[in-house]
Amino acid sequence: MTRVLFVCLGNICRSPTAEIVARTELARVGLEVRVASAGTAGYHVGEGADPRSIACAMRNGYDLSGHRARRFTIDDFRTFDLVLAMDRDNLRDLQALHPGIGSPPALFLGDAEVPDPYQGGEEDFQRVIDLSRAGVARLIERLRGS
Repeated sequence: MTRVLFVCLGNICRSPTAEIVARTELARVGLEVRVASAGTAGYHVGEGADPRSIACAMRNGYDLSGHRARRFTIDDFRTFDLVLAMDRDNLRDLQALHPGIGSPPALFLGDAEVPDPYQGGEEDFQRVIDLSRAGVARLIERLRGS
């Protein structure tokens, strides 16, 4: 079974959104993939997703209410086949930690970023959903091709 980890800064907005979109859409197409998320910083460990992320996800048919933030660990490179960063800052942080074991981290959207909606409004949280759906669609194509 393929294992995918989405990583952002605090694990309360972008990466849990990508996680729930991926979990839902992968199940919908019948792919068995273990999906999780984490943050490069420990600001919100144990907390739920940002209420704005939860509300936006719910409006789009995804349930983020059970999410609890966790911090990325070096062992995640051994545990997960794909470690996908939400932006270049997160990618640089992950690359600095990468011990040469497992696949090196990559940007979730290839050469594009998922902007942090934390300081923004409802449209910024919707953009995270939209970008996550597009990225997960590409992930599904990649997994089906392998």
